[in-house]
Amino acid sequence: MFNDRSTPLSLLSTRRSARPREMVAPGPSDAELRDILTIASRTPDHGKLAPWRFVTVGADRRDRFNEILQDAFRIDRGRPDADDVSAIEQFAHQAPCLVVVLYSPQESAKIPEWEQELSAGAACFNLLAAAHAHGYVGGWITGWAAYSDAVRDHFGEAPERIAGFIYLGSPGVELQERPRPEYDDVVSEWRGT
Repeated sequence: MFNDRSTPLSLLSTRRSARPREMVAPGPSDAELRDILTIASRTPDHGKLAPWRFVTVGADRRDRFNEILQDAFRIDRGRPDADDVSAIEQFAHQAPCLVVVLYSPQESAKIPEWEQELSAGAACFNLLAAAHAHGYVGGWITGWAAYSDAVRDHFGEAPERIAGFIYLGSPGVELQERPRPEYDDVVSEWRGT
């Protein structure tokens, strides 16, 4: 299923995202998910503010999640057509496991909000890496729902924002490697000029 994950470097070099719509059971057990989220919390966090939090959406709550998304679409974008309704329903029900990651900025005189946002992004990545280490695939999705206050209000309150919907499961199809940037295109040496 995966390349060797026996060392930290091979784990990091083989992690890749999967499409949530292609994920199948099994997903993480309750104990595995607890471990994944505990690891996700071990992220760079200047000032120890924990400016993020995780909300799990169980399989028994996916129908309600779909209702929330359908209602929010109407509020944000107007009457959905049949394709919108179908896409929203798929979004709500895809993959065995769903974690909503909230960016929860903390008031701080010392830690800028930008650093807190970076910490939330790092927590999302740690979640994906921990899922991979447990033998699962993950997909970090945003889209219109992540920017909808009507959706956010069911998980948190302003000034919180949805950092992403992270879906976890097993791959239903063989994962394809995507193009990666060329080393020289993204790495340079500063010469002090």
